[in-house]
Amino acid sequence: MGKVHSGRVIAHFGKSWAVEDETGRICLCHALRRLDQPCVGDRVHWEQTDGEHGRIVQVLPRKTLLVRPARGGKLRPTAANVEQVFIVIAPQPQYDLLLVDQYLVVCENRGIAPVILFNKIDLIDNRKVMEIELKPYLELYPFHYLSAKTGEGMKTLKSLMRGKTSMLAGQSGVGKSSLLHWLVPDKDIRVGELSRGTQRGRHTTTTAMLFHLPEGGDLIDTPGVAVFGLADIDERRLAWGYKEFRPHIPRCRFNDCRHVNDQGCAVREAVQQGKIDKGRYLRYLKLREKLPKIS
Repeated sequence: MGKVHSGRVIAHFGKSWAVEDETGRICLCHALRRLDQPCVGDRVHWEQTDGEHGRIVQVLPRKTLLVRPARGGKLRPTAANVEQVFIVIAPQPQYDLLLVDQYLVVCENRGIAPVILFNKIDLIDNRKVMEIELKPYLELYPFHYLSAKTGEGMKTLKSLMRGKTSMLAGQSGVGKSSLLHWLVPDKDIRVGELSRGTQRGRHTTTTAMLFHLPEGGDLIDTPGVAVFGLADIDERRLAWGYKEFRPHIPRCRFNDCRHVNDQGCAVREAVQQGKIDKGRYLRYLKLREKLPKIS
């Protein structure tokens, strides 16, 4: 075994991982079969096998982990050590609050801090009307307005990301790509350099990639929304993911209360009393229907 180095996985190419060492040098590595599969954001120990390649010999303990479904009902790690997720919504396309709740549930269960970003604020004439519908989220989570077009709020966003590992999440069309280019102006150059440096070719795609932000901090970009699916969420975790439910759950008559039509349900009582937003509760019921069926 050669000298063991410390590094961080910054990109995933098929069965290989680009690992950056403490000096900024990047090496394309495979992983020992006995290891849990590495993913972007992982801190690892690796050893060099030749001038351009190496192998990962240890994946260090993860603080957080996001996964996506894989074949055979298994889960595949996609992003590790993410500290905060910025959930992006916009007036166009109309924001999908059911999807927002799903993002929030996953973040709550993964120990990741969620922040809601209202992008394209330049398209809104009357913020007060919008804030009535979004009131539960304004009360529960950090909420910021911004515009990738005008630059409003971008200074605040960069400040929030400084020194942390972050991700952007949101439905298609809300402006995530524009925000990413604001945050990482030379993104395409970096992707090209990484592809050349790891000899992967110009058209090789990655499942995820980590970018260092100019102001400090890291941003993991992963395509699609599969990492925020409900594959590993059960009924208890779903209810716990609605943070306003938590003070009431211990007061339910039955320990296995489903918070649907159960007798003595303190959550439903709180909804009736206006302590829990009815819209959020109805979306909880819809997400229950989306949970994977246990055979």
